[in-house]
Amino acid sequence: MRLKRDKVLSLVGLATRAGKTASGEFMTEREIKSGRAALVIVAEDSSDNTRKKFLNMCEFYEVPIYIYADKDTLGHAMGKEFRASLAILDEGFATECMKLFKKNEETIA
Repeated sequence: MRLKRDKVLSLVGLATRAGKTASGEFMTEREIKSGRAALVIVAEDSSDNTRKKFLNMCEFYEVPIYIYADKDTLGHAMGKEFRASLAILDEGFATECMKLFKKNEETIA
């Protein structure tokens, strides 16, 4: 389910323009393992292997992760082609995104 006027994707776009994101499988993995990732977002339509890999990695490195949107939508928000995964490197942007995700979960429940 998409958030109203998709504020999460707007934040992803802002974070990208501020140079506070990394995207693509290799870069996202590198940022998680280096401890710089504050939040990871994986596309709903990414492969089962990709989702499982990032869920396990984020659990191990204690990085919050959300499965959200599709590859085209995530890529578009970043001003790039499709992206299956991305890491937000800034605590502020990550915190705001997580607030929106939690708010969205409450409205579904």
